[in-house]
Amino acid sequence: MTLWVLLGLMCLAAIIIVVLPLYRASKRLTPAIAGVVVVLVALSVGLYAHQGRPDVPSGRGSDGAAQSMNDAIASLAARMQESPDDADGWVMLGRSYLSVQDFANAVDAFERAVALEESGNAQTLVSLGESLLARDNAPIEGRIATLFETAVSLDPMDQKALFYSGVAAANRGDLEIATQRWEKLQTLNPPPEIQNILTRQIAEWRGEPVPEAELQPVPEVAPQPVPEVAPQPAADGDAVISANISLSGDAAAALTSEAVVFIIARDPAAPSPPVAVARRLLSQLPTTVSLSDAESMVQGRNLSLFDELEILVRVSLSGQPVAQPGDWYASAIVRPAEQQSIELTIDQRVE
Repeated sequence: MTLWVLLGLMCLAAIIIVVLPLYRASKRLTPAIAGVVVVLVALSVGLYAHQGRPDVPSGRGSDGAAQSMNDAIASLAARMQESPDDADGWVMLGRSYLSVQDFANAVDAFERAVALEESGNAQTLVSLGESLLARDNAPIEGRIATLFETAVSLDPMDQKALFYSGVAAANRGDLEIATQRWEKLQTLNPPPEIQNILTRQIAEWRGEPVPEAELQPVPEVAPQPVPEVAPQPAADGDAVISANISLSGDAAAALTSEAVVFIIARDPAAPSPPVAVARRLLSQLPTTVSLSDAESMVQGRNLSLFDELEILVRVSLSGQPVAQPGDWYASAIVRPAEQQSIELTIDQRVE
C-alpha cells in the first residue's frame, strides 16, 4: 500500500459533512466545527483521487507494513523541504495535517501551494480557506471570503466553494447571491438529507414557506419525571440535557394546540447555526424533551462537545424554525456538566 493510499483512507475517516441549516446568516464557525474542517465527503475523496500522488513511493516498515500516520506526515514534510516547488506535494501535506487536526501547519502548507499555483486552483483555495477557519475560528469574511469567491470564479461547480461562498454572501447581507449559490449546489446531487437542509435555508432566504414535507419530525421521547431534589440525567442515559417544558397561562390562551414547537440548543457565543434541534406539537405540552448527540445537526459537531449551551424553546405560528412576530418562547443558559435538567416555561412573545 502506498503512502498516498494510507493518507487517503485516514483522511476519509476524518472527513465529516458540514453543510447545515443556517436558520440565520452565520458569521462564524464554532470551535466544534474546527474539528471537522472538510465538508462534503464525496467531494473530498474525489479530490484526493484526482490530485493524489500515487506515483510517489511511501516509506515501509517491517514486512512492508505502512508507517504510522505521524511518521508518514513527518516523512512527507521532510521530503517537501527537499522539493519546495512541488505544489501537489504541499497540497497533500496540507491534507495530511488536516487529517490529524494540525490546522496551523495545514495553513502553512496550503499557503505554499496557493503561492506556487498563483491562486489558480479552486480546490487548493478552498482547502486554505477551510484551514484558516479551523485555525482561527474566524468568520467567513475578509480574506477567507475572498478565497472562496475566487474558487467559485475558477470552478463554478465546486460544491464546497459554492457552500462557503453562499455563507459568505449571507454574512454580508447579499441573500440573492447566497440563494443562487446554494440553488446551484442543489443541482449537483448532494445526499437527500443535505438537499433538505438546502431547501429549508433557501426558502428562508427567499422569505417563502418551507414545504411541510421538508420538516422532518424527530421521534417522540416519552416524558420523564422531574426529580424532587437535584436534576438527574434523562432515562436513556445518552441525553446531554433534558428540558421540562410548559406553557404560561397567557401563552396557552393565545396559541392553538397544533402549533409547532421547536426545541433548539445553540452555542451562546455563536447562536447560528444551532447545534441541535427537536420538534414537537403544542398539544404535547407539558412534556420533557431530552436532547442527545443524536439530535445534533451536523455529525461531528456534537451537543456533548459544548461546555455551555443556550436552550431555546419556540412556539412557531408559521411552522418554521425561524422566529416570527407573534411566536412565543423561553430560553435559558445551561452548563450540562453541572445541570442536566432545566425547567422552561414559555411566557415571552416575539415582537
